[in-house]
Amino acid sequence: MTEMLGLMINLKEDKTMDVKRINPSKAPEILFWVGCAGSFDQRAQKITKAFVEILNAVDLDYAILGKEEMCTGDPARRSGNEFLFQMMAYNNIQTLNMYNIKKIVTTCPHCFNTIKNEYPELGGEYEVIHHTTLLQELINEGKIKMSEGGAFKGKKITYHDSCYLGRANDIYEAPRKVLETLDADLVELKRCRANGLCCGAGGAQMFKEEEKGDKGVNIERTEEALATGATTIAANCPFCITMLGDGVKNSDKEDSVQVKDIAEIINESMEK
Repeated sequence: MTEMLGLMINLKEDKTMDVKRINPSKAPEILFWVGCAGSFDQRAQKITKAFVEILNAVDLDYAILGKEEMCTGDPARRSGNEFLFQMMAYNNIQTLNMYNIKKIVTTCPHCFNTIKNEYPELGGEYEVIHHTTLLQELINEGKIKMSEGGAFKGKKITYHDSCYLGRANDIYEAPRKVLETLDADLVELKRCRANGLCCGAGGAQMFKEEEKGDKGVNIERTEEALATGATTIAANCPFCITMLGDGVKNSDKEDSVQVKDIAEIINESMEK
């Protein structure tokens, strides 16, 4: 089971965090599906924390499942274990339906794609949105306002399209619209949108050794990002964050280039 937030970032030590748990007697307006990476991976936990801080700041009616949330089964299906996928999916669907969940937001495109496009065939019908789409909606509604100047004022940012948000679900504009609210210089990668290059983690590649070759896919993609001259590489997926982060380390650019999720960027830039 995904023991929510690890409980992410040692919430016992972080007295400022207030994560809303599911209430059996009242379904939230939106369920925040944290995902395995957002719960257990130390780097992805920072994304979860940033997004929770945003949700709390705008006073959104949300909740998490906590210990009742299991892996969506995406890695199992991608690696060929259909039985394990269906078992995980059925368990999650039963839990979601028990709480009468109608709308779900997730910071992981893999979770987003699986729940949105693959759960319906197993009886799981929900409105599923990615956190970049929700952030755009909150900005458009005036619930999120950027601080004057902001942490990224005048800085050059490039954006990496994740496969499962972009090509798999045709969501290209929302992340860019969010980044355009910053007083920064947004520069596109040579291969972007429908022609974007995978970070190298998709299709369960995240969990296996890379095939032999001249260089890793993540190294090639990171080199493209570094070639833009950007000091911040923005992404929308915990897997992409890991792969691009490793690419930056491989290039010895850790001191000059940072890889951040869009939620982290907005959390650093918004008025609170």
